[in-house]
Order: sequence, then C-alpha cells, then structure tokens
Amino acid sequence: MDQKILSNISFHIFSGEYIAIIGPNGGGKTTLIRTLLGLEKATSGTIKIFGKEQKKFKEWYKIGYVPQRASLVDQNFPATVEDIVKMGRVAKRKLFSRTSLEDIQAVEDAMDKMDITHLKDKMVGTLSGGQRQRVMIARALASSPKILILDEPNTGVDVKSQQRFYELLRKLNKEDGITILFITHDIGVIADDIARLFTINQKATICNNPKEALSCEEMSELYGIDAHLIHMHKHEH
Repeated sequence: MDQKILSNISFHIFSGEYIAIIGPNGGGKTTLIRTLLGLEKATSGTIKIFGKEQKKFKEWYKIGYVPQRASLVDQNFPATVEDIVKMGRVAKRKLFSRTSLEDIQAVEDAMDKMDITHLKDKMVGTLSGGQRQRVMIARALASSPKILILDEPNTGVDVKSQQRFYELLRKLNKEDGITILFITHDIGVIADDIARLFTINQKATICNNPKEALSCEEMSELYGIDAHLIHMHKHEH
C-alpha cells in the first residue's frame, strides 16, 4: 500500500527570496524538494517552475541543487576540485560538446565565489568537510542558476566552517540575487537572514515572519518533543 507523504501543499516562491524549510525527520522535506525537481512524481496537483508547468520545463540549469550528504566524498574518489565544479556545467551544454570559454569562465567564477580557487588541483577526497561543502555548492553555481536548493548540506562540517558557509549564502542572496531554498535544522542561526519559513510535517505551514514562529511551543508541536531554541545573533565589528 502506498503511503501518502505530503498532502495539501500550496505555496509560491518569489525571485530573490531566502526561504528556510524545517521539520522532523520523515516529515517530507526532502520529498518536497525532490518532487519540485522532478526526481519524484506527484500523484496529484500542479507544479510550475518559472511560470511553466513542470513537465514542459527544460531549463534545469537555472536550478542549482546540493542534495543531502553531498559533501561526504570517498577519500579515494579520483577527481580534483575543478573536475567536480565542471560537472555543474553539464546541464547547460549539449552532451559530448566541447568545453567553451563560457564554461571555463563560469567554473572559475563559481570557485571564486566559494573561495576554493586555490584548491582547484586538489583531490576532492583529501579536503576537509567544510571545503568539500563549498566545492559542492560551487558545482551547483557553475550553471549560473537563478535558484539554489540545499538539503541539509552541513553534515560532517565543523562549526567554524558552518559560520563561513552561512556568510557565503547570505552574500549569494543579497549581492547576486540568487533565490535560496534551504532545508536546515539550524534555524536559529539564519533567523535574521530568511524572508519566510516553511514548516513541513506531512503538510506545509508558511510563515511570513520567521522570528514570530520561532517559539519553543510551536517548535515542540512541529517536532513532537520539548524544544529549546538557541538564537545566535550576528554582531558587526
């Protein structure tokens, strides 16, 4: 018997938004993202991407995607940082076509944005978790996407690297105008950055004022356990 994971989901994402998605494990967060990307099929309803019905949408290079555990690479994986980032250009050019000057520039720009240019000749398996994280985001950025979707990308990444990562996301959103859809459990860390908060637990609740939603009572109801929130505040120096 098929299990219904998500139901009665309805929302719009606007250009330039920074949206966080939170919810308990098994609540349907990853399923929602994979369904938006066409990796899983919805049994009913309509999905539109950039105003087009999903089945007619072909410009997938406009969406950069960093899946769960993307930074957990085998130490013996035979690819350099530059090789990995180049893979992000595949969706934008024809299969077996030669690398163009535009491709080269896009790869260089993506590595520069993630501050990994100095690592381009390193084997990806030798990098730290934080460095691999930035490599995988650079790969997603190589196609010059309008939307960046990240599914809990902080697995295996130390706290210091996470802080740098959040700063880079903020810059991509504010300076480059990239729409960000971010599944996370670290909601208190980015509360000041996000425009809206989606809570997913078989159904979706949209909050236009994330700080108001971040109460222990509401988080306890969402996760089904007693919740204690710790807010991290940014200080200008």
